[in-house]
Amino acid sequence: MTTSIKRLPKRMPAWAKAITAVVLVLVVLFAGLRLAVLPGLRDLFGTQTHDRSGPALLKSIQDMSRYDAASGNFQVVVDLEKDAKYLPDAIRGTRTLYVGAGTVEAYVDLGSLAKNDVTVDSDRTTATLRLPHAFLGKPALDPNRSYAVSKQRGLLDRLGDFFSDNPDSEQAVQKLAVKHIGDAAKDSELTKRAEENTTGMLDGLLRSLGFKEVSVSYGA
Repeated sequence: MTTSIKRLPKRMPAWAKAITAVVLVLVVLFAGLRLAVLPGLRDLFGTQTHDRSGPALLKSIQDMSRYDAASGNFQVVVDLEKDAKYLPDAIRGTRTLYVGAGTVEAYVDLGSLAKNDVTVDSDRTTATLRLPHAFLGKPALDPNRSYAVSKQRGLLDRLGDFFSDNPDSEQAVQKLAVKHIGDAAKDSELTKRAEENTTGMLDGLLRSLGFKEVSVSYGA
């Protein structure tokens, strides 16, 4: 009578496990590369976006008494660099190149007019108006036309972004873009154009009401 002895499977050595793990990582990376290169495969495993936001709530209503007479479109390239003392940029530091596009409105405040700012003669043929100078509104950055061209970050900054969310990463360059757009609006002739357009609007309006002479001036 013969007895057969089954041999127990040998345990996989440590070096074989390491090689298997490396092969699995390479397979996963290769599969991800294939998904990125081939649009069909990428769409098969693509993500979907769902908007689950609640309804917008009306908080307040404000009556407007100003005439928006002109609008300027501006674009600025912001180059913001932050360095760390005693450390090279490759270790700690950031540099962002950002294109900011936005608009600035110029308006005339018609709600601040007093009774003596508008005079009409007895025949109702001549009207004289004294208006305040045009103002500049707050610059409005357009997110659809603003974008980061490049971002350079040191090793420590990249590690920090990896382990924590940083929603304010572009806030600094956006604030600078708004500031530069506002400064450019001040140096432009936007308020002058707004006063000219307001004068033309009032002149046409009053003449359509029967006035023969219309005089519009601007003061403090």
